[in-house]
Amino acid sequence: MTCVLPFVHLLAVSFSAGTAVSAGEVGFIPVDFTLASYEFALAGGKFVRSMLISFERVILGVGINLVLMVITAYPLSKTKKQVAGRNIYMTFFAITMLIGGGMIPTYLVVTALGLKDTIWALVLPGALPVYNMIVLMNFMRELPDEMEEAAAIDGASPIQILIKILLPVLKPALATVGLFCIVSHWNDWFSGMIYMSSPENYPLQTYLQSLLESFGRAMNATGSMSELVAQMNERTGRAAQLFLGAIPVMIIYPFLQKYFTKGLVLGSVKG
Repeated sequence: MTCVLPFVHLLAVSFSAGTAVSAGEVGFIPVDFTLASYEFALAGGKFVRSMLISFERVILGVGINLVLMVITAYPLSKTKKQVAGRNIYMTFFAITMLIGGGMIPTYLVVTALGLKDTIWALVLPGALPVYNMIVLMNFMRELPDEMEEAAAIDGASPIQILIKILLPVLKPALATVGLFCIVSHWNDWFSGMIYMSSPENYPLQTYLQSLLESFGRAMNATGSMSELVAQMNERTGRAAQLFLGAIPVMIIYPFLQKYFTKGLVLGSVKG
């Protein structure tokens, strides 16, 4: 109930008139039902374009994330006797979790590489999420050594062991970290604001954030836009945007929930 009721209230606010929301009359049922906040968010076709950009970012970003996490976590899941310099590499990755280059140096690097105003500026700077990689590494360390030893005796190479033996077993773990990456890419709006010069290239969350910034200008607009703004306020607009932005994640999560639940407990149970 503590999770559902705030969301129901948010939904009611998004469908209510701005005057009712400002007066504090909205609880869990919309007051003076209106779709003005959603029409404002969807006006001009920019919403659909920005959503497609976000989908492209999620597909590219999560794919790159999973590949890099797997090929990094697999050797790091071994002991220092099996992988020379294992502790040095692990320390290097751990430092990146505590100390970052900063926004300005990162921006300069992205610009110098010619990535600015492209989809790669949203994907490559966070190509290897170290925290999720460590989670996946711990999953791998809990798997029985006998699985790899039996495959090695049969003549399988490390790459074959990883692809044919470990990856099928690691589906729950991959679904868990994959869901983390999906949510991270989908909810990030700040990267789009920094690296995208043109609003036409904004991902969804950046576009929705820019709508709030343009709300004041819309208040002075004329025509149909002014009629929409007259029926809403910033709270109803933000509520509608939050709901629209959450829809794809709500659709994906039920399909990954069974893997997500298994993945959470996999690291604590020795197979």
